[in-house]
Amino acid sequence: MSGTQARIVIIGGGAIGCAIAYHLARAGERDVMVLEKAQLTHGSTWHAAGLVGQLRSKKNLTRLMQNSVAVYDRLETESGQAIDWKKAGSLRIAASAERLAEIRRSLTQAKGFGFEAHEISPAEAQERFPWMTLDGVVGAAWIPSDGYVDPYALTQAYAKVARAGGITIREGILVTGFEFDKRRVTGVVTDHGTIACDIVVNAAGIWAKRIGEMAGVALAAGAVEHQYVVTEKKVDVTDATPTFRDPDRIFYLKPDVQSFAIGGWERGAPDCWRAGVPFEFGRELFPENYDRLEQFLLPAAERLPILQEVGLQTIINGPIPVSADGEPVMGLAPERDNFYVACGFTAGIAASGGAGQAMANWILEGDPGMDLWPFDVRRFSTHQANRRYLGERSSEAYGDYYSIHWPGAELASARGGRLSPIHHLLKDNGAIHGSKAGWERPLWFDTGAVKASETPSFERRPGWFDAVGEEHRAVRERVALIDQTSFSKFEVEGSGALAALQRIAANDLNRPDGACIYTQLCNESGGVEADLTIMRLSAERFLIVTGSQFGTRDSGWIRRHLPGDGSVVMRDMTSAFAVINLTGPKARAVLQAVSNDDVSNAAFPYLAVRAIEIGLARVLAARVGYVGELGWELYIPAEQAVHVYRTLREAGAEHGIADVGYRAIESLRLEKGYVYWSAEVTPDVNPIEAGLGFCVAFGKGDFIGRDALANIKAEGPARRLVTLTVKDYAPLIGGEAVLSGERVVGTTTSAGFGYTVGKTIAFAYVPAGIARETDFAVEAYGKRYEATRGPRAAYDAKSERLKG
Repeated sequence: MSGTQARIVIIGGGAIGCAIAYHLARAGERDVMVLEKAQLTHGSTWHAAGLVGQLRSKKNLTRLMQNSVAVYDRLETESGQAIDWKKAGSLRIAASAERLAEIRRSLTQAKGFGFEAHEISPAEAQERFPWMTLDGVVGAAWIPSDGYVDPYALTQAYAKVARAGGITIREGILVTGFEFDKRRVTGVVTDHGTIACDIVVNAAGIWAKRIGEMAGVALAAGAVEHQYVVTEKKVDVTDATPTFRDPDRIFYLKPDVQSFAIGGWERGAPDCWRAGVPFEFGRELFPENYDRLEQFLLPAAERLPILQEVGLQTIINGPIPVSADGEPVMGLAPERDNFYVACGFTAGIAASGGAGQAMANWILEGDPGMDLWPFDVRRFSTHQANRRYLGERSSEAYGDYYSIHWPGAELASARGGRLSPIHHLLKDNGAIHGSKAGWERPLWFDTGAVKASETPSFERRPGWFDAVGEEHRAVRERVALIDQTSFSKFEVEGSGALAALQRIAANDLNRPDGACIYTQLCNESGGVEADLTIMRLSAERFLIVTGSQFGTRDSGWIRRHLPGDGSVVMRDMTSAFAVINLTGPKARAVLQAVSNDDVSNAAFPYLAVRAIEIGLARVLAARVGYVGELGWELYIPAEQAVHVYRTLREAGAEHGIADVGYRAIESLRLEKGYVYWSAEVTPDVNPIEAGLGFCVAFGKGDFIGRDALANIKAEGPARRLVTLTVKDYAPLIGGEAVLSGERVVGTTTSAGFGYTVGKTIAFAYVPAGIARETDFAVEAYGKRYEATRGPRAAYDAKSERLKG
């Protein structure tokens, strides 16, 4: 193949790789080559079970799965090849009150999405699936448009349409490396020669991590052993028999030819080949593991007595892709300018049609067509691609697949890899830590002042509710310290830094040195790609601060839009500085007691940045925060963080200083009306509709998204972000349906309890025509909660406390 070239090279001939080729062909792309090291479907696709479920926790993720079903509905006609697509519906039963609450939450989300899904009684579930017993069953969910498909036939149908569209598929070609020109891949090196290319797509399934490493791309995508069985052909199934899931007994079931295919999501399933999946592995399986089989087969036999009469014909134990959080990994890799990834698909058959479409859009249009942040490759830090971290997390994510997904629940594996310098001090003070981007972060503090526990709940107050309330009040009434070391921090410097960032940011950065600017970074459509803070330290030197999990994404967006001549450089400063937020009405008194610098309002106003001394340390202090009170974010050289923390604690003792965690931050920011990227603002949302028009500096000159935002402002947005309040406590966390009368008009983006205002607060987008109405309702767990639309900030709407 020496001398061969293709504009787009797809690595991997499984369901995902072939689905991408299929959609590229439908879009008219011809100069595409799919490389498969063995034969199509080898790896994981050939032994996949083939269930197709659509309802997910986010609207766009559900849309992606719906797009898959739309493909399956037409593919047999389009390809002329049978794929055995059975749109027979799906049943998910609940055998506990907690599981039913989880199902009801998902059904409420479905209502907000406009997706058809129903709660049915145990008896109605048994009518649809007569083999089940009713022991312990308290309810069920029925989704009529779900189904199942033959993975092998599906993949071959994708390939047939792709070939007919002019796309080349080559089997028996092993990728061994890449050729580069700076940040671009220019050639794919194989055992049959080098293929020159413009774009590479890594859809290599369980081998994706190895392919990524060849390209210098860190992927948090691994593989875990998965088992299922096929019974003897003695079961009277029909084309109308639905798929069946009993998550309390950790098993799923797909009707097969006069048989059942039954698999499970058991704990302790081993991750595979931490050093990398061997390229020699192909259409192979592992030996059966009967101890693990018993974990789901014995409970399945209790639910399905027929299994005590029908034997097992086949046992499948093979590797399947699983990422560090159990979700797919998609998009443009941040390390390269033309290297796309589509891997980590645990439910790759169900997702393939929609994922292929999204990837084709990403490749051809630069955008997947919808916000897919929960699947985005940039959600992971490089730490999370560490092989041990990935192995432990992927195994836990696999075992949690059918666990009850409690609000606020944390994963337990691969912990302790990234620690703040004051982690041990906070732990001694009762910190209950969670994990974000590999960082240990304090969620709340168990000080013993109130009875509290790390006990989540759906409809009742969680075990930490009162403890978080104490922390909330400390911020509002006294003074508090918040460890925010996990912030992602980047320095941008060089001749032309201001001009470059002015084009990237929507707000005006041409402020005096020592100014802090809150801004959005928008795409050409005006959507918000990032929501962050930029500090101008000197004429051509800036410090950019964003959320813990957004560092890879936001830095990649900025770097991609900086000049390519090296005149402006970007450095990751995350590990260099600890960050402590000193906040509350007594914050100035505490800070002045430990610093000889003047921190009065006149000398150090809101949104100012100054270098000051605290005790024996010199820190960068920014008068900004996310909780709506007087305060400073202190950027401290890592080696001085312990000293600064102890100094502030000692000075604050007389003022009742307290440690505060991230759960209190959430409550505080909801009261203040502050948005969170990936909830209120996303690439699908513009600053105008989000109420952030004050951050868009139309008068400064051109910037990315300016024309689109100018049109939106002139025409008026179609929807607006509103703040809703519900009396007292309501079990809202975001994702609930919002109603005007009986009509669904939106979905909550974030929600929680505001301890100062004594109400539950929810943000939601509603049509602009009704955004000024006051009477709404929010539905959660099948119950209706009357809600009132009020001012954007339920607390300190004029920001007098913040700026005082």
